[in-house]
Amino acid sequence: MAQLPKAMFAMNPVFLPQLFPEPLLRRLTAVLDIDPDAVTERFDGADDALAEVEVIVSGWGAPVLDAEALERAPKLRAVLHAAGSVKGHLGEAVWERGIEVASAAGANALPVAEYTLAAILMAGKGIFDLRERFRDERTFELGHIHPEVGNFGLHVGLIGASAIGRRVAELLRPFDIEVLLADPYVSAEDAAALGARLVDLDRLVTEAHVVSVHAPDLPETRHLIDAARLAAMKDGTVLVNTSRGRLVDTDALVAELRTGRLSAVLDVTHPEPPPADSPLFDLPNVFMTPHVAGSHGNELARMGQCIVEEAERLAAGLPLAHRVDPELLGRRA
Repeated sequence: MAQLPKAMFAMNPVFLPQLFPEPLLRRLTAVLDIDPDAVTERFDGADDALAEVEVIVSGWGAPVLDAEALERAPKLRAVLHAAGSVKGHLGEAVWERGIEVASAAGANALPVAEYTLAAILMAGKGIFDLRERFRDERTFELGHIHPEVGNFGLHVGLIGASAIGRRVAELLRPFDIEVLLADPYVSAEDAAALGARLVDLDRLVTEAHVVSVHAPDLPETRHLIDAARLAAMKDGTVLVNTSRGRLVDTDALVAELRTGRLSAVLDVTHPEPPPADSPLFDLPNVFMTPHVAGSHGNELARMGQCIVEEAERLAAGLPLAHRVDPELLGRRA
């Protein structure tokens, strides 16, 4: 019987049972020689384990794998990350040495896309204003038609064809909704293949009834949605942000929200969380949640399943299905 590749867990151990419940753990240990009771949070002091390790299974809270740590891991050939971005914990030396890297970012994108879909459909139905009216008046006229709401022909603007932005476009396909997409790295043909119409960002914010942010948090995307772009949005536009808070100028957003012209669904803010006295908590046209769009609860096991499948491919000598391309890291979160 062939010897299994020596592997180690590197993450905050609190996440291990959520990522790899017993059925997934059995599959993982069938293809990797890995000890679920030995979870590494620091690479310094783990010299013996690093000397033999061929595969690192990482997750949230993983220590940084830099050149110094790699010197102590001469046999390492793959990092399988049971979370999203790898930029925070993989040093340049990982790519220079040609180590294979896979990420469960695609699995983590799905719950964010599902949250976004729900927000878009609720926004299209005018839920924010109607909820407040109902709360204030405590009654309504049965059969009264609200002419200003509805999802038929709604224009939804997606900012960024990230993994999440693409999943949102996919989830919107069954609906009678026109999807606009702004992304400088996407062609009109690629946008059409996603079911979207490519436009520039300034046009998107003026045309869309719902603007949903899916761009990465990079220096050049800070305040991508600024005072000018907020002012350009038509009355009644709903801004949805499940990306990162820094992409939206919070002060400018609050100023617009106070006028009642716009509404917002915010799963992320800057700063995060907002100060306790932030108007975002009390404005009636804001629906704010505590960074819950990504994987939570039983959704973590979807990321674990993704990585188990990658480990099975690795053991079978097959290419990784969710390989991270280092050439694209510079424009991703």
